[in-house]
Amino acid sequence: MKKVIIAALTFAPAVAFAQNLGNLETLLRSVGRLIDIALPIVVAIGLLAFFWGLVKFIFGGEEAKKEGTHLMIWGLVALFVMVSVWGLVRFIGNSLGIGQGDTVVVPSVPLK
Repeated sequence: MKKVIIAALTFAPAVAFAQNLGNLETLLRSVGRLIDIALPIVVAIGLLAFFWGLVKFIFGGEEAKKEGTHLMIWGLVALFVMVSVWGLVRFIGNSLGIGQGDTVVVPSVPLK
């Protein structure tokens, strides 16, 4: 019983400050913008790791080939996980009717 009271008192300030949801919404939007900025950078780092492993595999000796293979595998795993989570979040958001913000526009060449 004592643990329940201590836990309730621990979260009491959070409940008291939850009345001001404007600050919470601002915080969540800021975190979302940071994630939007960081996601392409992290994907680019994963892609760069894969290609660096490919270069090591092609131009390296026997030990460098093993290291390159290891780096390529982990680069692919990182890319797969990032893109899968991104797709899963979009799927769940669309299923629940939650707006995902701006849609991604695929660049194309105008036909005349």
